[in-house]
Amino acid sequence: MIEALKSDEIVHKMGGRFKLCALVQHRMVELIQGARPLVERQGRGDLEVIIDEILQGKIGIDREKSPGIVEAGKALGEEA
Repeated sequence: MIEALKSDEIVHKMGGRFKLCALVQHRMVELIQGARPLVERQGRGDLEVIIDEILQGKIGIDREKSPGIVEAGKALGEEA
């Protein structure tokens, strides 16, 4: 198992498990489609590379450029 996933550090860094999972899934698709890793692979698999990219701050979720991510209250039509 990847050591970084044993602690909640990476979950807190991303703002929750769902956001972490969405980012990992999106990045995995990019790597499968031929994107280059932003860190040295060093014989590691894609998931390990993605976790390292997140921990080093090389990838993340840009809330301003991600229209699909809305605040919970706004998603229900409530005033923020």
